[in-house]
Amino acid sequence: MMYNLNQQIENQEYNQLQLQKWVKSEAFEILSVSLEKDAVFPEHTSPKDAQLIVLEGEITFHINNRSFSIGRQQHFSFPKEEPHWVSAVQNSKFLIIR
Repeated sequence: MMYNLNQQIENQEYNQLQLQKWVKSEAFEILSVSLEKDAVFPEHTSPKDAQLIVLEGEITFHINNRSFSIGRQQHFSFPKEEPHWVSAVQNSKFLIIR
């Protein structure tokens, strides 16, 4: 069995949009995103239904002409293939699990 402990989240910089893929398997993938205050993660879609978990800061998630304010330690789920984009209210870090 393999164990791995690291500081990737803590060390991920706030410099506009930073995206790191942590895990990719046949079942799922985990992405770590850092978004500097006032930066935008441009419109895109997810190939799978996804879960978003905010670790630090606050973001606004825009989908289907609606906006959702998501803060630290909050979870948000959204469907695959729906165009969406994200803006940062504060320096923010979040995980995407899909």
